Amino acid sequence: MNILIIGAGGFIGSHLSEQILKSHKDWKITALDISSNKVSHMLPDENFDFHKCDILKEFDIQEEKIKQSDVVLPLAAIASPLIYVQDPLRVFELDFEANLRIVRWCVQYKKRVIFPSTSEVYGMCPDEEYDEENSNCVTGPICKQRWIYSCSKQMLDRVIYAHGIRDSLQYTLFRPFNWIGSRLDDIYNENNGSSRVVTQFLSNILHNKPINLVDGGKQIRCFTDISDAIIALIRIIENKNGCANQQIFNIGNPYNELSIKELAYMIVDLAKGYDKIRDKANNTDIRELTAAEYYGKSYQDVRRRVPSIKKAEQILGWKPTTSTRESIKKIMDYYFR
Repeated sequence: MNILIIGAGGFIGSHLSEQILKSHKDWKITALDISSNKVSHMLPDENFDFHKCDILKEFDIQEEKIKQSDVVLPLAAIASPLIYVQDPLRVFELDFEANLRIVRWCVQYKKRVIFPSTSEVYGMCPDEEYDEENSNCVTGPICKQRWIYSCSKQMLDRVIYAHGIRDSLQYTLFRPFNWIGSRLDDIYNENNGSSRVVTQFLSNILHNKPINLVDGGKQIRCFTDISDAIIALIRIIENKNGCANQQIFNIGNPYNELSIKELAYMIVDLAKGYDKIRDKANNTDIRELTAAEYYGKSYQDVRRRVPSIKKAEQILGWKPTTSTRESIKKIMDYYFR
């Protein structure tokens, strides 16, 4: 199988590539990204063909590689809430416009596409668990620019689904729920808001900065270890008996439900077990501030986000097994052991 991973140098793409090279020697990866930093250790592998490419500009190489592939995974996206608020048009240009172009090539050349939707498409849905087939997608007013990411992804979900109906496009949509692991973001970047929550908290400890709990850290999330998530992705790519064709899957861990405040204290507690950051962790201040103070007035948050994973369990035979505490420890081992 020839697999094209656009955004292979990112968090998901690098872990997925790593696992494919380990477990599927008969699969060939063509990797496109603007940077090879996270995949440099894979470059010598004959099954990993990396090409430096800016998908906002270099259209010819993308189209050519799509023609040559069997399966396309467009993983390039901006997934940082602070950027949603501060630079929404940048989010739209990459997350929607660039990926729409890729989807249209997949339709034109009849290629299977495995597209990363997001748990954010559910927005402020009041359901206790978010269900792929029945839960409503509920977002806030236009002035809350945070929702441009959710709306961009949701619109692409709808476009892909419509191409499935009209053009028999073979697709799978997967919705990550707070996937975490090594290489998620740059913990050495000390700017607040530059990273997603786990990486941001680690970065705060590392740089002797306080951990900020936005609105008291009452938001509830379900954190999913990247190793569990990649198993689900591999099964989607394998597509045994066509089981993943024209399906949408939540890929998350509903057993790891905890608040951001609980997460902060867990991270600080675990950090005290590492010589390199023990003193910093012992002196880390955890403080509360409002969303407006941290993100600005265009931000709006979700109180609770829990996936139903019944479809993934039944169709893919997949179930996550790693606790949040285990995940955080693995991340810290990667950076500080």
